[in-house]
Amino acid sequence: MTYHDWFTQHAAKHRDIVSRLEHLSDEEVIAYFRYDNMVEHEPDFCPLYAKGTRCHEMEDLNCYLCACPHFRFRDEGIGVEEGAVVKSICAIDAPGGSQSKHAEVIHHNCSGCTIPHTDRYIRRHFDRDWGKIMRECEV
Repeated sequence: MTYHDWFTQHAAKHRDIVSRLEHLSDEEVIAYFRYDNMVEHEPDFCPLYAKGTRCHEMEDLNCYLCACPHFRFRDEGIGVEEGAVVKSICAIDAPGGSQSKHAEVIHHNCSGCTIPHTDRYIRRHFDRDWGKIMRECEV
């Protein structure tokens, strides 16, 4: 699956959940997307839920911004580095992020970064239209 395909499918899932929560306040929507609640009430939102694992090891993981607004991708590649095609990067070079190279392709690995997964961060950037927050991800 390409980044673009995943992003499009995930946006549809996110939109569906948020549309069912329109009666809730913004704060209640943010709370709804906390990991423990999502595992229980939205098991198909993330394939990791079925495995009982988290994408980021943090106590209060919030899944509202599952795809980070600072993650940039292009399936055909953003550039070339050391002979490998770079397909994704972090726009803010966040601490905890890294690059991983597989078969002459470099991907950004966000698993060590928790920036977009806190309630505080989500409140600052909150919009019920997840796509509006994420529009710049695909460069």
